[in-house]
Amino acid sequence: MDLHLKDKVVVISGAAGKFGSIGETILMRLVDEGAIPAIIDRNERGAVYAEEIRNKGVDAHFCQTDVTDPEQVENAMNEISKKYGRIDVVLNNVGVNDGVGLEASYEEFMNSLKLNMVSYFLIVKHALPYLKKSKGNILNIGSKVALTGQGRTSGYAASKGGVLALTREWAVDLVTYGIRSNAIIIAESWTPSYDTWIKTLPDGDKKLKSIVEKIPLENRMTSPEEIANVCLFTISDRSSHTTGQFIFVDGGYVHLDRALLTEN
Repeated sequence: MDLHLKDKVVVISGAAGKFGSIGETILMRLVDEGAIPAIIDRNERGAVYAEEIRNKGVDAHFCQTDVTDPEQVENAMNEISKKYGRIDVVLNNVGVNDGVGLEASYEEFMNSLKLNMVSYFLIVKHALPYLKKSKGNILNIGSKVALTGQGRTSGYAASKGGVLALTREWAVDLVTYGIRSNAIIIAESWTPSYDTWIKTLPDGDKKLKSIVEKIPLENRMTSPEEIANVCLFTISDRSSHTTGQFIFVDGGYVHLDRALLTEN
């Protein structure tokens, strides 16, 4: 299916993760569709990705940016808009499950909010004039932690709850401009970061097995490719009458009856 994303300027944050991360996978799927990715990330790996993309014959731009710094975000959006003259999509993909719990300091909690939620606000705020012109759309990457809790991660949980609230607020606030706003909610997905975390546990293999067994559909983790495919469809005009939605790409992890997990 042609998603009509060719030459669409897509601002994507958090896309300079390691190969196989959710952000990197979404980025490369955008390239497959001929979209023009404008990468916002603090990791200089983004410059390498942008060069690789340009070598494939697709334009790309990288702005090395600390998304918790309002001035840096504003400068990045000005740079992108000056280069392309338009922004068609904002895809907010920043997220670090940083373990900032109730024992953390006020400063640590606020820093978690700034990274995991406030960065979304800043990017949309400075992209908004261009989204209005293009009647573009916003897609926020969320987490099941916003709905289920996890324990010992108050900052991340509060942030991702806020991201869902902002998704609905923006859908209402911007509906008169024809701007759509949606969120993708992820549960358990096998990424380099997940692999690193599992390897830090003394009983990592046992823990991984217990997690996978709790995913109803096929008892397996969601792949980054599956997440990326839903993202691309949602930002495309093939999803032109979908707004204010929380779209779960989680193998039924959040909603399906736990009875499904009972061993025979």
